[in-house]
Amino acid sequence: MHKRNSMDYARLTKIGFLLGLGLFVAGAGGEFVGHAVWGTLPAWEETLLTDSVGLGIVVAFCSVFGFGIVMPLLE
Repeated sequence: MHKRNSMDYARLTKIGFLLGLGLFVAGAGGEFVGHAVWGTLPAWEETLLTDSVGLGIVVAFCSVFGFGIVMPLLE
């Protein structure tokens, strides 16, 4: 009988969610601290921090839905 190697979806979901959460917290915290300490930030820093907030949300939700819901159902 052929044994299939199953992926650990729970672990991948947790890692992906924590990665997205980390991106979100780093971006939001960077914007908050940057504006509190320096007042205005250069445009490239503002773009980088805003994009990391958005990317963090996307990564967190996609990892939960992808590895937590869809992939186990397709296996």
